[in-house]
Amino acid sequence: MYMQMVNQFKIPISTLISYIPVIATIVTTFFSVILARATLRYVEATDKGLALAREEFEREWSPDLHIKMERISPSEARVVVTNLAKTSVLLQLLQLRKLSHAMPFERCRLNEPLVGGMSWSQEMGRRILACTGNEFEGPIAASMTFYAAGRMYRTDWFRSQIQVREGRIINLEPSNMPTRRVRTIERKGPERRREFVQDVTAGVEPESVEDKPDEKFFVTGA
Repeated sequence: MYMQMVNQFKIPISTLISYIPVIATIVTTFFSVILARATLRYVEATDKGLALAREEFEREWSPDLHIKMERISPSEARVVVTNLAKTSVLLQLLQLRKLSHAMPFERCRLNEPLVGGMSWSQEMGRRILACTGNEFEGPIAASMTFYAAGRMYRTDWFRSQIQVREGRIINLEPSNMPTRRVRTIERKGPERRREFVQDVTAGVEPESVEDKPDEKFFVTGA
């Protein structure tokens, strides 16, 4: 009777062999899901690492200039431009203005290379006094236009507090007001392009150059 029960529940070998591919498929699917989840986690970690590396690269190589005005004597002052980034730049245009005026009063065209981590300075007492006049007390600002990696940028206005009496510079101190990073200059259309060339490279009088209200700027670096 025992042998009859064994023979009754005995599974044919052919049937067992037919189930092997199904079992193998289930096991393969299970391990595939595990590997897929591990791959997704690895890709997510890699993306975060690339984003951090890109951010660090942009911080190190994005152009970043700092402008400071210093008093040398009652009749002389200088502008100091420091390249805080690693990339080298080509200084093109220094603009000076009083904050009470929307348009720059003085423009000084340059063609000076500035290596990363280095400073450039030039005496600008005559131009600063021409901008302020013989009697003035208040903020004065400076901005620099420059080339970096084949693109043109312009810094924000770096402010300083100046006191002028009878054409003599009594005091000139940098302001603590924060400034934004450099901006990429972008214009549309041939007319804008011609005006842009006049503003930066053409030999025209400063009074004939005007900024347009619809000019677009984009901050580099975030």
